[in-house]
Amino acid sequence: MIALVIGLVALPLVGAVAHLLGARTRTAGLLTAVGGAGAVGCAVALAVLCTRNGSYQALGGFIYVDPLSAFFAITVAIVVALAGLGSIGYLQTEQERGELSALQVKLYVVFFALFAALMLASLETGSLGLLWVLIEASTLASAVLVALEARSSSFEAAWKYIIISSFGVTIALVGTLFLFYAASALPLGASQRLNWPVLFAHAHALQHDSLKLGFLLAVVGYGTKVGLAPMHTWLPDAHSEAPSPASAMLSGALLNTGMYAIIRFQAIAGVDLGRYTQRVLLVFGFASIAIGALFMVRSGNFKRLFAYSSIEHMGIIAVALGFGGVLGYYGALLHTLNHAIGKSVLFLCSGEIVLRYRTRMATRVRGLLGAAPLLGAVLLLGSLAIVGSPPFGLFLSEFTIVRAGFASSGPVFAFALLALLVLAFIAFMRTTADMTVGDRGHATMDMTGGDGVGEGVARAEALPLRVSSVLPLVAGLAALLVLGVWIPGGLNQLILHSIGAIR
Repeated sequence: MIALVIGLVALPLVGAVAHLLGARTRTAGLLTAVGGAGAVGCAVALAVLCTRNGSYQALGGFIYVDPLSAFFAITVAIVVALAGLGSIGYLQTEQERGELSALQVKLYVVFFALFAALMLASLETGSLGLLWVLIEASTLASAVLVALEARSSSFEAAWKYIIISSFGVTIALVGTLFLFYAASALPLGASQRLNWPVLFAHAHALQHDSLKLGFLLAVVGYGTKVGLAPMHTWLPDAHSEAPSPASAMLSGALLNTGMYAIIRFQAIAGVDLGRYTQRVLLVFGFASIAIGALFMVRSGNFKRLFAYSSIEHMGIIAVALGFGGVLGYYGALLHTLNHAIGKSVLFLCSGEIVLRYRTRMATRVRGLLGAAPLLGAVLLLGSLAIVGSPPFGLFLSEFTIVRAGFASSGPVFAFALLALLVLAFIAFMRTTADMTVGDRGHATMDMTGGDGVGEGVARAEALPLRVSSVLPLVAGLAALLVLGVWIPGGLNQLILHSIGAIR
């Protein structure tokens, strides 16, 4: 099993190593995508082994993999594979146009790989201290991607991202220290007091006041990384300014690693403080859904629209965890996977739109179904999927979460969730429907790349759709459709075993 653990982290680095050794951009991109696919294979193999044999640990618990780790590793690895494949067309097009220098391409390939490897590594440790270090390191690696295009707005977004995320992760460190202190009365070594499986096994003996404060600080701290309101303010800027494949990584993978950390803390604190942890997550979850949905109403930048949608969906997952029970946890994990795939599709599609229209403003993109039929179809279907329309996977996961609300918290919270989901549906589809089927009117071509609302409707440039760009879009939509009508038996068992690991 140790070979799979190492392979999961090492394979995404293959493309970066090849590029540093002189491989061309296309070759390095292909190797990055292949490495991501290999990471998916390693994650699936780990999931099978953990489902059959239980957890695996080595090096005194610093390496630890259980079904929950394997599940999140699969979601992150899938996003890495999709975004790695989508990066090929982005890098080639921007390099041919002269928008990216050779140095910028090298920085992208190297830090994309580091970002992926650090996120996957954070899912393979049983040490809450090492988890914190790896998540903080992933922030620094991804900040380079946010600032890559070297616009003033990109630098501002990257700086804001570093400051707010680092402050949040510092709060998470304080929460981790309070958890360490909560175990001070136990006959454990120093390293064991930050070991997740050990703390989970001794959760009944932890000091309650320190545990309460530690959990709250962890939710605030890692919630900053997740984008939970009101710690979400970095997310729309970073997601909208980063290259679109990097935006897919931020939304589909990075947010999941932060949620993974929160779930680990909830598992420990929830043994004796179950109602308290649920109330905390319900408060942050509903606040996030409300803010995400309301800001979607007035978002003119379609990448920012997708970013606010991510805030909403992280809130949905937090609410599901707050509802609790097998249904709540099942819905939360299934939604994590569905959202990761769906948002990857939308951000990669948005990247192709930006390359053709040279704008991020939704008001400047009209009639996409006529101008670029495949992209228009992907945007429309991806939008329907992400707002929870049947027969896509997010409908099934949201339906499961609403059922959990009725079962555990009563009709008030469940109906409140339904009302917010309807608001988010209207706000999101209002923008993307105009982009896909709206009247193009008198198209004008803006060669400056300006994002001004008053510049008129842009005309699409005639760029060929590369196979590397089409494949992740089609594969992602196909996966969401399958997950909406059928949950494979292996995935069902993995989710159930993941729930068993934290309850």
